[in-house]
Amino acid sequence: MHSDGVQGVVALVTGANRGIGKAIVDSLIEQGADKVYAAVRDLENTHALIEKHGNKIVPVRIDLTKPDTIIEAAKQCPDVNFLVNNAGVLTISSPFSDHAIESLQNEFEVNVFGLIRIARAFSPILKSNGGGVFVQLNSVASLKSFPDFATYSASKAAAYSITQSLRELLTGQGTRVLSIHPGPIATDMGNEAGLSEIAEPVEVVPNAIIESLKSDDFHVFPDSLAKKVGIVYQTFARDIIEANLMEENAH
Repeated sequence: MHSDGVQGVVALVTGANRGIGKAIVDSLIEQGADKVYAAVRDLENTHALIEKHGNKIVPVRIDLTKPDTIIEAAKQCPDVNFLVNNAGVLTISSPFSDHAIESLQNEFEVNVFGLIRIARAFSPILKSNGGGVFVQLNSVASLKSFPDFATYSASKAAAYSITQSLRELLTGQGTRVLSIHPGPIATDMGNEAGLSEIAEPVEVVPNAIIESLKSDDFHVFPDSLAKKVGIVYQTFARDIIEANLMEENAH
């Protein structure tokens, strides 16, 4: 899969109907994917994708807060070998906001528990299809907290932590795990968060994902702010995050 990029893959993308998810779907099909399961909470939201790409789009209902929908989707998608868990929620909330606890609970439910549910349901499918690729959309906010996005940052830090564990767990079955860390991107979510003035085009994310398949990188930093973080983080990532510290200490 490295040399051919995404040519011929069967992909599943959560949160496929808007923002980064939609851009990933478009890019996968333009770059030669055979089929994309467009996973959304409401199947009505896939009409535009079907109009654009025809029968290469297969709508699937997934609500990350409802485990039954994920289990059912896994039964409907036995041929997936490229999974992108993109769906997420963001609430503007500092630790002192009246709704801070509620926001954090909701963001953990989707951004963290949802990731775990997706990984549990689809890792065996990736294994049975030769390993494949598991892509998790994290954020620069998983590495640095921002006061107005404190609860979101905490949820993304937790999701990033889970992604690190998935990388170690799934390597043995031949599954490549990617942790994507965008900065401000021009999406509805980004605009609602007040980031429109510094946001970069949404296409930078799928472009970076596909480009990363040519390397062995675990972390992907798509936009200019993210790259700035990535350059400084690189050494720590290599020597600590991606290293087997238990094994090294044993010697």
